[in-house]
Amino acid sequence: MRMRQKGFTLIELMIVVAIIGILAAVAVPAYSDYTVRAKVTEALTAAGAAKTSVADYYYANGELPTSNAEAGLATGTTYATDVISDITVKSGDVGDDPAGTIVIGFQQIGSASTSGKTLNFLPTVQGNSLTWSCDVTGTGDLPAQYAPASCRSTSTTQ
Repeated sequence: MRMRQKGFTLIELMIVVAIIGILAAVAVPAYSDYTVRAKVTEALTAAGAAKTSVADYYYANGELPTSNAEAGLATGTTYATDVISDITVKSGDVGDDPAGTIVIGFQQIGSASTSGKTLNFLPTVQGNSLTWSCDVTGTGDLPAQYAPASCRSTSTTQ
C-alpha cells in the first residue's frame, strides 16, 4: 500500500502567501486614499451651510458678501474640526477669487498631505440665480485625488 499525500506542499503555500502579499500591496494605498476622500466630503456639508448664508446675503442685498461677518457666519476658525481648519468668505480684493468665494481649509488627514490645502467654492451670478462651482484644479489646491467627485468639474445651483 502506498501512502497518499495529505495537505499542501511548501511551494503551494509560498504561492498563496505571494498572492496575498500582492493584493495587500495594492489594497492598502487604495483604502488609505478612500478614507481621506471620505473625510474630505465633510467639507461639502460644511460648505452647504456657508453657501446658504452667502446666497441669503446675495438675495437680500443684490451683491455678494465680502467677509464671514457680512454672510452671517462666525470667524473662520470657529468651524474647525479634526478635518477642517477654517471656513472663510473671500472679499474678492486679492487674487483671482470673486467676492463671496467660500474657502475651506483642511487639517492634516492621516498620512495624506492635506494640511494647509484648500477647497474653494466659487459663486457665479446668472440672472437672478447664484451658481456654485467647485474645482480643485483652479484656485483651490487640494490634490484632486482626495477631492469628492462632485468637486472635480461640476457646478450646482443654490
